[in-house]
Amino acid sequence: MATMSATQQKVQKEAFKIFGMAWYVYAAVAGIALIAMFGDYLPSNTVGAFAILYTLGIALGWIGDRIPVWNTYIGGGSILAFLGSAYLVYIGIIPEATIETVKIFMDTTDFLDLFIAVLITGSILSVNRKLLLKAFAGYLPAILAGIVGAILLGMVGGLLVGVEPARVATEYVLPIMGGGTGAGAIPMADIYANATGNDPAKWLSFGLSILTIANIIAIMAAGVLNKIGELSFGKALTGNGELIRNAEDISALEGKEEVKVTQRDIACGLILACAFYVAGNILSKVVQIPEFTLFGSTLKIDIHRFAWMVVLVAIANIAGVIPAELRVGANKLQGYFSKQFLLVIMCGVGIALTDLGELIAAFTFGNVLIAALIVVGAILGSGLVGWLVGFYPIETAITAGLCMANRGGSGDLAVLGAAKRMELISFAQISSRLGGGLMLIIASVVFGIFC
Repeated sequence: MATMSATQQKVQKEAFKIFGMAWYVYAAVAGIALIAMFGDYLPSNTVGAFAILYTLGIALGWIGDRIPVWNTYIGGGSILAFLGSAYLVYIGIIPEATIETVKIFMDTTDFLDLFIAVLITGSILSVNRKLLLKAFAGYLPAILAGIVGAILLGMVGGLLVGVEPARVATEYVLPIMGGGTGAGAIPMADIYANATGNDPAKWLSFGLSILTIANIIAIMAAGVLNKIGELSFGKALTGNGELIRNAEDISALEGKEEVKVTQRDIACGLILACAFYVAGNILSKVVQIPEFTLFGSTLKIDIHRFAWMVVLVAIANIAGVIPAELRVGANKLQGYFSKQFLLVIMCGVGIALTDLGELIAAFTFGNVLIAALIVVGAILGSGLVGWLVGFYPIETAITAGLCMANRGGSGDLAVLGAAKRMELISFAQISSRLGGGLMLIIASVVFGIFC
């Protein structure tokens, strides 16, 4: 009886903790940050940004994890941190000075890039080399199948609401599946202008609105796929974060080595992430693909530094040039970042990189239906082909499907956060960066045919 009482007391104490802190400690921390924000005392630097993003992110995350249905199918706390913070900006609760501080943190100091770089390095270096080769070999067909599925179901949606197939392809599918905003929709608008002679601003304005709707749908779909994987009939469809079926059998061929890592090894993981990121940036500047003309459009494709980074880390892993303790150190650092900084990132994306007004302006039944069917088409196409090439359908649908149908890097993090599969960031980046480059080529063909 005494043991039960002690257990109950322990559970009761833990229930009053928020993000590992006693509630009164969090209340004090939050009070300081909020006084600084509303009193215009918040430092306009990384420290000030961390203070307010953790305060808002923890509160919204705690609430989101406890809302029925939302915590199961929509993505829980991380997604409420994203949408909730964006809503606070939209209704004017968050002061402009705080918004600027967060923008400096997210854009100027680019903590988002550091977050993604750490996740890419740790996730790829932790993958068995044979698994890595198998994954890259089958991933492109899954991306292509997702694109085909998106086009077909998108056109079905267009027929249902009276939008002709050519317009669905050019104004809906292309911006949604284009790999995001900076490396997708914006250069795609230039291709549109070259192909048609029309003002690219009109195409881009509508395209970004549709992309925003699809991004929200993709995030929600990720939460649903995660829940399906937890149900009895869905367990065979998911590897719970592992892309390749029978991965354990392939890994067993090389055997497992017990590696003890030190804090210095984890620090070296950060150094490796920074070095691979800088190397990727060098290649993105030095290696230039010559411009070429296709269907009347002058096409220029720039390979993003994250795409180069994925390739470089994969080569280093396959070549076996990174010692085991550093690979494990990088993986542990990745786990720390993905768990402890996710709310900061999601809240930052909501405040600095999301415009709810843009979403509301484009929120019509027809647009939502077409965007939803495009996202579903990407899920079904990539998931089916993923199964055929030896992948788990849910993981393939999340990465090769949903991470093609969102807003690039920030969208990838939101989708993976909702799916609770942040370890798949490398494949998400392949979709957003390399898949997005492929969509630019497809766009030049589609604009040349239909416009």
